[in-house]
Amino acid sequence: MSILFEPIKIGELSLKNRIVLAPLTRCRANYQRVPNDLIEKYYCQRASFGLLITEATSIDMSGVGFPRTPGIWNEDQVKAWRKITDAVHEKGGTIVMQLWHVGRVSDPIFNGQPPIAPSAIAPKQKVSLVRPEKFYETPHALSVAEIKQVIKSFRTAAENAKRAGFDGVELHGANGYLLDQFLQSNSNIRKDQYGGSIANRARFPLEAVDAVIDVWGAGRVGYHISPRGDLLDVSDEHPLETFSYLVSELSKRSLAFICAREYAAKDSISPILKRLFSGTYILNEGFSKETGEIAIQNGDADAIAFGTSSIANPDLVHKFKMNEKLNPFDPKYFYNEHKYLFDLAEPLPKEGYYEVDKIGYTD
Repeated sequence: MSILFEPIKIGELSLKNRIVLAPLTRCRANYQRVPNDLIEKYYCQRASFGLLITEATSIDMSGVGFPRTPGIWNEDQVKAWRKITDAVHEKGGTIVMQLWHVGRVSDPIFNGQPPIAPSAIAPKQKVSLVRPEKFYETPHALSVAEIKQVIKSFRTAAENAKRAGFDGVELHGANGYLLDQFLQSNSNIRKDQYGGSIANRARFPLEAVDAVIDVWGAGRVGYHISPRGDLLDVSDEHPLETFSYLVSELSKRSLAFICAREYAAKDSISPILKRLFSGTYILNEGFSKETGEIAIQNGDADAIAFGTSSIANPDLVHKFKMNEKLNPFDPKYFYNEHKYLFDLAEPLPKEGYYEVDKIGYTD
């Protein structure tokens, strides 16, 4: 039997296999950022995975940076997510929520607020899925008092996720979003206790982790990292030292798992990071069944998160078991049947968002 089908204990979570649904933004919530029946169907179809990590879910309105992504800051959202977690549990699934704040890659078009960040440095890119194209605005550098408020938002979101029936949570500290912006050196040039040294740059992410642990306990909390620093104009001068410090601190807190978006290739630092971490190390990015098995057998990972192949194959676990050919994935179906989700030049009803209810594959 494939090692992918061996059960595993991740913190307080007992999983039936080592196949993880990677968090995948699909832009499918309604206009009030409340998850809907389509999202429920999506997760229920994949309940055979050992662990489902939800799409990134905004902790508050300031943390929104894409159209029709879900939130977890109000009662309507909590109730809708509860319906989803109940349905997943009825099918024998285990599901955790990914808590998200996009930081400087937000835009007033989404929430009427200027973006926020560790420093007043805009990413040299354009706002995602918006036409006509526009560059990201220079963000407001958070004061220490404002940082504390964002940490409170992480805590409240964690409390809401618990009320919504999730089995745990994962903090999104990867891919150039707010926690990652504080950690990495090119996006954080602060001179106070939240900038400068690696320990200072890691302070805010770790304080957010501590707030969430206080709600859930460390055994039901995970953290998402992307050590390569290849998205949204975020990078670090010394990634091995920076991420080694972060992972060591997460290990001291007995965190349940780390999910790293980094293929276990020769130039990957994940094998080093895994040795520094006491919990479960999940690898994600470009894995097949065979390469996932090799990564676990070689000790580079304990479990594998599958992303694009999971979109096209909701029955991925069954196909892996039966060695069946996978459906090919097509990026044009990842979000929506339209080319763009939000068109500034063409005001539309319902906040200008296109309908997103006819998305490809079997969803």
